[in-house]
Order: sequence, then C-alpha cells, then structure tokens
Amino acid sequence: MHKSLWAKFLILLVSVSIISLSAALILRELIIKDFEDYLDGKSEDRIYRIIAAVEGSYEQYSGWNENALKEIAIWALLIGYETKIFDINSNELMNSNKAVETLYPLMKKRIMAITGFPFVEKSIDKENFMIYPMFIGGKEIGTLEIVFFNPKEEQGKETIFMKRSNRFLIIALFILGGLSIVLSFIFSKRLTDPIKKLTASAKDISEGKSKIRVSVSGNDEISTLSRTFNTMAGNLEIQESLRKKLTSNIAHELRTPLTSIQGELEGMIDGLIKIDKERLLSLHEETGRLKKIIEGIEELSKAEASILELKRQKIDLTFFLSNIKDRFERLFNDKGVKLDLECDDALTTYADPDKLSQIVINLLSNALRATDKGGNVRIKAGVKGGEVFIEVTDTGSGIKKEDIPFIFERFYKAYEGGLGLGLTIARELADAHGGRVEVQSEYGKGSTFTVYLPDLK
Repeated sequence: MHKSLWAKFLILLVSVSIISLSAALILRELIIKDFEDYLDGKSEDRIYRIIAAVEGSYEQYSGWNENALKEIAIWALLIGYETKIFDINSNELMNSNKAVETLYPLMKKRIMAITGFPFVEKSIDKENFMIYPMFIGGKEIGTLEIVFFNPKEEQGKETIFMKRSNRFLIIALFILGGLSIVLSFIFSKRLTDPIKKLTASAKDISEGKSKIRVSVSGNDEISTLSRTFNTMAGNLEIQESLRKKLTSNIAHELRTPLTSIQGELEGMIDGLIKIDKERLLSLHEETGRLKKIIEGIEELSKAEASILELKRQKIDLTFFLSNIKDRFERLFNDKGVKLDLECDDALTTYADPDKLSQIVINLLSNALRATDKGGNVRIKAGVKGGEVFIEVTDTGSGIKKEDIPFIFERFYKAYEGGLGLGLTIARELADAHGGRVEVQSEYGKGSTFTVYLPDLK
C-alpha cells in the first residue's frame, strides 16, 4: 500500500522512540536484577555475621550462655532477622520472641516500634526459616534457624528505591513516550512539508508556471535544496524568456529576407517588376542573408559539439596572434581604429588552433563593430593564476549592465547588427577546451573580453 513520505518519517521516528523506550525497560530490569543480587549478597553477609557471633559466644563461654544469646537475638532482630537457636540435641535455647519478652517494658516497646516485630500476635511460618549448622573446631554445636523479617518492608530503603524506580519508569514511559510521539509527528511534518512544497512547485513549473518559488528558512540540506530549486526555477524562467526571444529573433531574421524575396517574386509573377539582372541580384542578396543565418546556426551547433572533435596541439601564441592581427589590421585601418598586440615572449598553449582562432576572430569582430573611428582595440596574452589568457579590450560603446548576463545567449544582441551568435560560439569553444570567457564592461567606455585556457604543458 502506498504511504506518503510524511507517514514513513512518522513510522520511522515512532519506531525509534519505541526501541529507545524498550531499551530503557531492558536496562531497568538488568539494573534491578543486579540490585536484587546485591541485596541477596548483603543479606547472606549479615546471616554469616550472626552465625559467627553465636559461634563466638559459644567459644567465649565454653558453652551456651543465655544472656549472650539474648543479646545476639536482639541485635539480629534490629538488623531485620528473626532467629531461633538450637543445641546439638535440637533443644531450642533462644528465639527472637523470647529475647524481647525478657526486656524491660520501655525497651520492649522501643524494639517493637523500631522493628515492627509482631511477636506472638503474628509469627512467621516455620517453613520460611533457613537452617544453618554451626561449628567450633570442625565439631557441630547446634543450628540456627533464621528468616529475614520486616513487616514494614514497604518503608524500607530498598523497597522505597524499588517503588520509586517503578514509578519513575511509568512516568517516563507516559511522558517521554507521549512526547516522542508528539515530537515525531511535529518533526516529520517539518521535514516533509518543504519537500511537499518543492514537489508542488516542481509540478507547477512542469505546467509552465515558471515564476513559482519556494520559501527558504534555515541552513540545512533541505534549505540548500530549496535555494537550489529557486535558482533552477530562476534559470528556467530566464531560459524560457530567452527561448521566446530566440524564437522571435530567428523569426525576425528569417522573415525580413523571406518577405523581401516573396514580394519581389510576386511582383515578377504579376508583371509589376521586370525580371532583369538588378532584380536577380537583389534576390541573390536576400538568399545570401538567409544562408548566413543558417550557417550561423550550423556554426553554433558545431561549436557545441566541438569537444568531440578537438585537435589539440602546441601553439606559439606570439606567432598565432600576430597572424590574426595582420589579417584584421586592414579592416581596422579602414574604419580608423587602432589595433595593438601585447604578448609575452615564448608564450605557448595547448589547444585546437582552428577553434582558438575562431574565438579570437569573433571577439575582434565584436570589438571592431562596437568601436568608432579614432578608437583603440588591444589584444593581450599572458599567464594568470596558472591559466593562459587572451584578452581583447576595446574603447567602444560598452554594454549596459542589464544586458551583461545575457550576451552569451543565442541570438541575443545588445546592439543592432550581426546575428547574436558570435559570443555564444566563443563561449562554447572555450568550454570545449576546459576554459571560459569572462567580460568586464562599462557602458559608453568600452569592454574587455578575456578567454582563459587551462595550462596543459
């Protein structure tokens, strides 16, 4: 039968509580047993002291002395034992009742008050007495019949201890048992409620409600899970927004040339537009725009899969970047933008030269597009924190703060021009190398894009 997570937690916690209480019961029984064994041993010691006193009396007086036996019987009674002393011929010499009867009335009354001894009124059955033979020098001199006698046992220290322990155990079972069940109920609810909320929120997100978030409190694993869930939900919301924007951008990029092509073709079909070289060149230009968009998407797909086809080799970065600078310098000069290169001598890295070249070219293309005449773009390479870096800095228009988190997303354009795929491709290619691309920008003053590559020497 299906059980909720809350029920499972509750059963688990209640089971632990029951096991703990059962362990307490077992422990209590073991303690009581040891205590009873201790009392039995203590009782045996007292009996042997009484026997030793009787035997000592016989030896001291070279026979039986009634006064000595009376004192021993009174002493034994005071420590909780009724006694009967017999000689070798089984003649009773002394017993507790007889010894007390010989006392003065006041002393007798005190003994009765102290011991609660019933005397004639309430004697103990003979069968309850334990019989111990007594010896002197290996020769039997008589027997001692003795029984533990405490009619006020319930007031004894041992009995009080036993009763209190039983009472404490019962109270503990009711209070701690009830408390453990209540706490199990509360904590199982507290443990499972956040999970239920996470489940409900995950279901809402699966139904398209991307703005759903869960409340977070505390700093345990569940709160960490909740924060991670909220971060995931936020990223999903951003990705959903970007997806919609991506779809819109793709549709917009494709619609313009397609609309132009369709319009010109319809005009030609209706005879409103002459079919000449100029019109055909216009159609060719629009198809070129479509091809460029498709190639951009294809290039992005290849970048995403580039980790499977990297052809790493050792690259001399000074020579490598100098070649790229030479190839692009004319474009920069035509626009009136200065292009500089700074690179540490003998700096090398281990990467796919074609993919690395594509990263740098994409960054240079963006820098050239963002920088006006009279501006400056600088390529710098070096080593920082055990990583090789290639930095492209421009003095162009910069990027708005609110646009920075999205500039690496597909088809996202912070300004007009281009497809919005260059930075996405650069990031994918850097990721394929185990590196990353970082950006620092101030709107109106320029940007710095830095590619970090792991040093695999």
